[in-house]
Amino acid sequence: MEPFDIHILGCGSALPTTRHNASSQVVRIGNKLFMIDCGEGTQLQLRKGHIHFSFINHIFISHLHGDHCFGLIGLISTFGLLGRTAPLHIYADPKFEELLKPQIEYFCKGMQFPLFFHGIDAKKHETIFEDNTITVETLPQKHRVPCCGFLFKEKPKKRHLIGDAVNYYNIPTYMRANIKDGADYTTPEGEVIPNSRLTKDPDPSRSYAYCSDTLPCPGNVEYIKDVDLLYHEATFAEQEKGRAAATFHSTARQAAEIATAANAKRLVIGHYSSRYDDCENLRQEASEIFPGCECSDEGKIFSI
Repeated sequence: MEPFDIHILGCGSALPTTRHNASSQVVRIGNKLFMIDCGEGTQLQLRKGHIHFSFINHIFISHLHGDHCFGLIGLISTFGLLGRTAPLHIYADPKFEELLKPQIEYFCKGMQFPLFFHGIDAKKHETIFEDNTITVETLPQKHRVPCCGFLFKEKPKKRHLIGDAVNYYNIPTYMRANIKDGADYTTPEGEVIPNSRLTKDPDPSRSYAYCSDTLPCPGNVEYIKDVDLLYHEATFAEQEKGRAAATFHSTARQAAEIATAANAKRLVIGHYSSRYDDCENLRQEASEIFPGCECSDEGKIFSI
C-alpha cells in the first residue's frame, strides 16, 4: 500500500515559543506532497524533516492569520533560488493573492516558475482539488476571519488481481486493467470466468481531515464521518473554555467530542496555546472522551 503520511512541521498557535513552531504540515500520499498552512519557520522544519522542497506543488492556506501564512513568501523565494520551474498552486482566501503579489514582485524578481492562485470560499463545502487518485475538499470553520479546514480522500481503488488465477487462465496483459475494474474474463474457448475468481477486494480508501482554527463545528461531522485520522485544534484546556469561545478556538474536550461524533478512527490534537509547557494535560482531557487521542509535535509523522 502506498504511503499516506502527515508530517507535522508546526503545531503551535499565534505566539511563537521555543517549544512549538507556527502551524504547518505536509501530507504525503504516494509520491505527492501537499502542504497545509505555512507559518513562520516552515522552511527550517522542511530541512529538519528531510522533505524535498521541489515535490511540493500544492499549498492549502486555511485562513489569513499570520501564524498560518507568514512563512509562504519566504518559501516562494527559496523555490526561486533553487531554480524551480514546476508550477506552484496556492489555495487560499481570494484576498491573499492581492496581499502576496506585491511581495512576490518585489522580493522574487526573475522567478522562473508559474504561480497559480485558487480562491477558496470558506463558507462552502466543495472539492477544490482532484486528480486520478485523490480529492481535497473544504470544511467550513468558525473563526474570527474566513477559515476552512481540508479533507483529503483517496478515490476508490481498483481490485487486486489474483496472480495464480491470472497465470492459470493465461490472461493477456492488455485485458488485466479491465478485470481490475470489475470485468469478467472470457477464455478463447468461450468459458466466462467471473471476476470474483480472478480478483480480491482492493485496499480501503483512506482519508485525513484538518480542522484548525475553529470553534467546534458539528456541521462538518457529516463530511468527515468515519475519517481515518482527524487533526483538530485544541488550543485550550476545558478550564479555559470561555477564553476559547471568545477567541473562536476549541478546547481539547471539544475536539474529542467532534472526533467521537464523526466516528473518527484516530484523533490528533494541536495548535496549542503558548501557556502550556506540554500537551499532556490536553491529551488526558481529550482522552476522557476519545480514548487513544494523540498529541502532535514537530517532526512527528502520523501514518494512515
